[in-house]
Amino acid sequence: MERDIFQAIADPTRRAILVLIATQAMTPNTLAEHFDSTRQAVSKHIKVLTECRLLEQQKVGREIYYHFNPVKMKEIDQWLEQFKEHWEKRFNQLDQVLLNLNSNKDEK
Repeated sequence: MERDIFQAIADPTRRAILVLIATQAMTPNTLAEHFDSTRQAVSKHIKVLTECRLLEQQKVGREIYYHFNPVKMKEIDQWLEQFKEHWEKRFNQLDQVLLNLNSNKDEK
């Protein structure tokens, strides 16, 4: 079962895990050292991220390393792009209003 990716990244601990793993692959034990929660709690977060395909696992000997999946994150970026364009337009309009207000204020 594939989970909802947006629900997965809504959790701050899972976002922190993604940030840590984005730079290098890590084992669950290594990840757990970065958090005040139990190893079991971190493992549950890893499971959710893996089910969303944001993480991929690779077995090396007896250890399992988790890697960041940038392809899946690109899907989020593409979805957000539609909003970026909209908000960029709105911010540009706001900038223009503020410039007009300032120029009217300076004229008085």
